[in-house]
Amino acid sequence: MSKAPSETAIGHVHLRVSDLERSIAFYRDVIGLEVMQTYGTQAAFLSAGGYHHHIGLNTWESLGATPPPPGHTGLYHTAIVYPDRASLGAVVRRVLDAGIPLAGAADHGVSEAVYLDDPDGNGVELYRDRARADWPKDTGGKLAMGTARLDLQALLNEAVEAA
Repeated sequence: MSKAPSETAIGHVHLRVSDLERSIAFYRDVIGLEVMQTYGTQAAFLSAGGYHHHIGLNTWESLGATPPPPGHTGLYHTAIVYPDRASLGAVVRRVLDAGIPLAGAADHGVSEAVYLDDPDGNGVELYRDRARADWPKDTGGKLAMGTARLDLQALLNEAVEAA
């Protein structure tokens, strides 16, 4: 079996949305991405740091559509990684200030993550990785990820302290 090179990364995600302007507002104003380009009223490309796009949004086949029903196949969530704990805390603060409910929050040992849905019901994970040297290992030295309670208030406090 051949393996992908260790430098391989997942590029961008492209989402079908029902209302382009509503989705742009969510990913721009709440998540903090920048609109890089729009294609009329049907598509938009957003990113962080001036990259061509991390997220594409389109209504080509989904204008006015409803989310897929529970129990069907499809995207579970898009994961957006932030560079540090303060940045993660800041985006979580924007989510809460926008009145968007959290679907969950967890400390996975390797990362701290917060889960929510975008306006079309697409799952979104906002997270930050811990340094690899701090990742938990089992007695055999293998990665030992888990799901523990995330101290959300401490995360939010760190965002305030870093501001």
